[in-house]
Amino acid sequence: MSGLFITLEGGDGAGKTTQAELLSRWLGERGREVVRTREPGGTPLGAALREQLLHGGEVDPRAEALLYAADRAQHVAQIVRPALARGAVVVQDRYIDSSLAYQGAGRVLDPAEIREISEWASRGLWPDLTVLLDAAPELGAARRAARGGSADRLEAEESGFHRAVREGFLALARNEPGRFLVLDAVLPVAELHGAVVARVAGLLDR
Repeated sequence: MSGLFITLEGGDGAGKTTQAELLSRWLGERGREVVRTREPGGTPLGAALREQLLHGGEVDPRAEALLYAADRAQHVAQIVRPALARGAVVVQDRYIDSSLAYQGAGRVLDPAEIREISEWASRGLWPDLTVLLDAAPELGAARRAARGGSADRLEAEESGFHRAVREGFLALARNEPGRFLVLDAVLPVAELHGAVVARVAGLLDR
């Protein structure tokens, strides 16, 4: 049984975690081993980097991109590749596309350079499927406000940054329609879940 690598992408508050948990439960009910993880923070090293990246002080955009790449290198080597090798399904919040959208489009760094360091860090590993939950920045902000708590360093960026990130994600999806499943994040949770599992079921049957 071959492994399967599924990532969920989108702006903050789009509903990635909810859909990842529902998908993981669905896969488990079908007898598949599921490794549920995230970037940044899926390893002990990543947890330390996550704290600095999201809750620390100001980070230069290039340093930010490199720290995400460092987290990715450790995460892929320690968690993702071993899981795929034993036939598990990896369901992950965020991956290379987040770097391309946040540091490339949002921070206005060269996307070719971001892609290069990300592919080097991951040794060329790309997902079998990327689910993009597309949401206007206003929706994400409203959902964050509803759940309470303070915004992290990226969430606190101005609306123009979040609009650029959203457009960055959509551009990536347009360029790789075979890998992406783009869904409107305003749809009901159950409807989104149904669309996700319909696509994943086809991949499990390969």
